[in-house]
Amino acid sequence: MTDSRTASYAALLLRVSLGVLFLAHGLMKVFVFTVPGTVAFFEQIGYPGFFAYLVILAELGGGLLLALGVQTRLVALALVPVMVGATLQHAGNGWVFSAPGGGWEFPAFWTVLLGVQALLGDGALALKLPLVERLTARTAA
Repeated sequence: MTDSRTASYAALLLRVSLGVLFLAHGLMKVFVFTVPGTVAFFEQIGYPGFFAYLVILAELGGGLLLALGVQTRLVALALVPVMVGATLQHAGNGWVFSAPGGGWEFPAFWTVLLGVQALLGDGALALKLPLVERLTARTAA
């Protein structure tokens, strides 16, 4: 049984946690690995280099939107392919993320959490932008 008094706060906690994690990972790619280093890594593992830019943009933009609660369901679903790609990249390294190259359980769990967030929705204290709300209301009608 879901407690309707606290469910929106659970969604808020999950949403902000996911947002901060995505921001941290995006910023790590920019400031620690550097953008050229991230592009080189993507090319080294067989992806086109421009995918690195897409992933950085998704992590930074998606993380910010999740943390703020803007279109949470849509943003969570849009980030699922990023995490599926990360899960597949780590799949050959084994289960535990402390394995060399990182295991696949953390990105797989993160993918599941995005699905949970998409099902839960915004939660408490979500930012409602009037223009975005009107545009999405039109497309849903």
